This record gives sequence, C-alpha cells and structure tokens, in this order.
Amino acid sequence: MAQEKAARAFGCQKLFFGTNGTSTSNKIAVQALVRPGDIVLVDRNCHKSHHYGLVLCGGQPLYVEAYPLTEYSMYGAVPLRTIKQTLLDLKAEGKLNRVRMLLLTNCTFDGHVYHVRRFMEEVLAIKSDIVFLWDEAWYAYNRFSQYHRMRSAMGACEALRERYHSAAYREEYAAFKAKYGELDPANPELLDAHLLPDPDAVKLRVYATTSTHKSLSCFRQGSYIMVNDDCWESTEATFEEAFFTHTSTSPNLQIIASLDIARRQAELEGYELVGRAIELALILRREVNKHPLISKYFSIATKAEMVQAQYRASGFEDFHAAGVNWKSIYDAWVDDEFTLDPTRITLLCGTAGFDGTAFKGLLANKFDIQLNKTSRNSVLLQTNINNTRSDIAYLIKVLADISRDLERKLSRDATEKAAFDARVKSLITDVPDLPNFSRFHDAFRDNPQSKTNEGDMRTPFFLAYDEANCMHVKLNSKEIDEMVARGEAVSAKFVIPYPPGFPIMVSGQVITEETIDFMRKLDVKEIHGYHAASGLELIKPEVLAARKK
Repeated sequence: MAQEKAARAFGCQKLFFGTNGTSTSNKIAVQALVRPGDIVLVDRNCHKSHHYGLVLCGGQPLYVEAYPLTEYSMYGAVPLRTIKQTLLDLKAEGKLNRVRMLLLTNCTFDGHVYHVRRFMEEVLAIKSDIVFLWDEAWYAYNRFSQYHRMRSAMGACEALRERYHSAAYREEYAAFKAKYGELDPANPELLDAHLLPDPDAVKLRVYATTSTHKSLSCFRQGSYIMVNDDCWESTEATFEEAFFTHTSTSPNLQIIASLDIARRQAELEGYELVGRAIELALILRREVNKHPLISKYFSIATKAEMVQAQYRASGFEDFHAAGVNWKSIYDAWVDDEFTLDPTRITLLCGTAGFDGTAFKGLLANKFDIQLNKTSRNSVLLQTNINNTRSDIAYLIKVLADISRDLERKLSRDATEKAAFDARVKSLITDVPDLPNFSRFHDAFRDNPQSKTNEGDMRTPFFLAYDEANCMHVKLNSKEIDEMVARGEAVSAKFVIPYPPGFPIMVSGQVITEETIDFMRKLDVKEIHGYHAASGLELIKPEVLAARKK
C-alpha cells in the first residue's frame, strides 16, 4: 500500500522501495532489464554502481562522452547529437537490435539537467523500444516544482504518452515521415533535425532511481525505483528476480517507514519546500557574486560557465543577469538542451588559493559546514528542503570572514602574495585535460573492426580475480610508457579518483598516454582501484594475445 501511494505521488506506474541506497537500486534496474550481450549506451562518468551492474549482468557498455568542463576538472552532460550519431552508427552496422538501454544521470552531480522529453523523443525515433534508465539520485524532489517536473523522467514520460495519443501529433509525424522517410544513417541532416517516432511503433519504457535520502526527508540508504513501462507485464517477473537478488529478506523497517514519510511530506508541502530551496539558492548566488569582497576570491558558477553556448538556444546566461525574469528562466527550461538546476551551487574556490579538498576540510573543521563533492578548484553546495535563511546567512558570513583574512594576509607580505598567485595559477590555469574513454581492447570486442565501441567488460573484470592473469606497473615508470606506446596497457580494474569521482579506467580499457598524463597530474589522495605502492593493475599482454586467437 505504501508503494502504491508513492507511485501515485511521484507519477509513475509502479514504485519500489530500496533500503540499500541508489547504488543497489541501480544494479536492480540494470540486471532486470539488460541481458548478456545487450548493448547499453551509457555516460562514462555515471555513478560506479551502473558500471558494476553491467559487469554483473553481462551487458556491453558503449560509452558516450559528456562535454568537458576542463577548467573545473568536471564533465557536463552528453549531447543529444552524440547519442543520435552513436545510434545511427549502430543502425548502419545492423546492430540496432542489440541496443537495449540508454542510461544517463539527470540531473548530474553538478546540476546539469537534460531536456528529457526531447532526448527520449528523438532516441525513440531511431530505436522505438529502447529502455531509458535515468539516474535521478540527486533529483528526488523534481516532481514538486513546475520547472523540474518537465525535465524529469516520469514527467516527460507522461507528456510523451499524451502527445503520441493525439491527432495533432499524427499529423506532425506524417509531415516528418514524408520529408525523411525511413531514417537513413548516412543522411547528415538527421543529426540536426528534430526526429519524431512512429506513434504506432513506439514503446515508452522509462525507469528512474532516486536517492530519496539526499533531497527528501528519509533515512540514509532510502531509495525509490520508479517504473513507467509499456512492457511491464513481460518485465515484471525479471524485475522481481533482480529485486530479490539484491535486497535483504530482513530489510530495515525504519528506512521503509521513512520512505513512506518522505512521500507524505512531499505530497503535503513539497511545492512550498522545493520553492523555498530554489529561492535560497538564488539569494546565495546573488549575494556571493555581487559582494564586493567575497567576489574577489570566490564566485558561484553561472549557467553560461556550466553549460556551453551551443546547448543554450535561449541565450540564457545567469539567473541574475540584467533583464532576467521568471518568464525568461521558464523559457530556458522549456527550450535549452541542458539547463542548470539553481539549487546546485558550484562555488569556485581556486581564486582564493584553495583546492576543493582543502576548502572542504576548512569548512568542515573550522565552520562545521558539511559538503560532499569537490573538484580541483571548486566545491559543490546544495540547498534542500531543510535549509533556512539562517543557513544562507551563515555561509555568506563565513565566506566574508575567509575573504577578509586573505585580504589582510596578502596585503602585508609580498612573498606571501607571490606564493598565493602561483598557487592560484596552478589551480585555475594549469589544469590537466580530461581524458575521454579510449576503447576496449580487441580481445574483449565481438568485432574489432566495428565503428562502434561497445565491449565485454565482464570478462576482463573476472580475469583479474586470478592474479596469474595480471601484473602491476608503477605509474611513473618507463615500463608503463612503453606498454602504452605498444597498446599493451589494458586496465584490469576500475580506477576512480575522488575527485572527479568517475572511472577514468574500466576493466578491459586500453590505457592511453592522455589517461596516464591525467593520472600523473592528479593531486588527490583517494583513488579507488589504485595503490601507488603497487602501481596500476594491468592484464598481462600474453593473456590478451591468447584471447585474441
């Protein structure tokens, strides 16, 4: 009954409670929907649980790259054009039947929000029965804002279902069909055209996972799995099997109760609370960026800085730019390929001489301000339904105090000022390029000559269980440079630095010079899957050669 009420509240067909976090909810969804050998288009900098889910189910990831924000050592979101090109390439090679899922994070950790409705519509025009899995871990509140709902998985699914049942859409599709006919992968116009799916062929299969505990009132590890699937009758049994595989027979009842309470609070006062969180975020953005002293050392990244111009058809640049009103904000949410959630606040601290990790420590230890994500020269703040004006006022005071201390210190000592300037330059200017995913080694590809780069990640992952298949090579050694030059350096494990918090190497990936350069320039201490004392864990070249035969 509680799950049925939650499904009603969040606008989905079915909703399931997760009691082991969205990491487990992601693995449940992937395992329920993906079969061994299926191709899954996935953003490489998605949460690591998705990569592990693909290892477990045997799906073959085809990584699609998000646009880089190199100056902040982070990625944005995956352009629609990139996804369309990948699907058309798969169609050209006769592999569209193997494509099972598109897996994207919405909104991203740093606040990039997809135009979900448009993305799903154009993807369905190429692959009419593809499954969408939207990781909305940091976006559980989206139902309770007129802005966020239109760019949510369930909100967009509702809108598309209504659209495809209308007579007006059939007329629109008939005109589109007359112009383009059967979609030809060789037709370059398709990348820029707004593609439309056949309303008689389309299947809306939309799933979303949320970390309810991150942005609603719920105990830690509470999660929702939302389902809106035209093929649910044929999927329900496998979903239940996956759910039982990953969940305990003795779940934490307090977490379950808190998930029900989160639903009830959201229904009763969600719009008011989310609206307040947005208002507080806008106040903070204005006060920091326009403060005469704070803005000298700190700033909050604007939409123009976080979303490149080609993805902002509206031309919208900043919530506090001259002439901006709620109408122009709304139009940007309606039109732009990507927008920026105002509650995600990327505070740039490199100009104050702090790397993200150091600044996070300062805020926690001296001022009792807790935050989660950092980058090379920024920290991520977020307003939520629990914040008050006092919280915002305290943060502004802290930034003013830090800025004042810096001002005094730098004005007294020329040597200190020179060292500070050098530090700022290293954080702001001398940033390493972000490496793209290279490719899976030919030993783990069904067809090494294929234009598309899907690969078997499961096999190399389990090869690494046997130490005889692996070797360790030091990061700064001549040996690794020589292996990279020969194309023999293949990762045995996931390597995930924090920050940026996404895999820069996955099992079976050919390691390139760009990836090694990035690793050598990293100044973070927490790197999962890598220990400096032993070096990078690679699959032995002779093992790779034997598999290719």
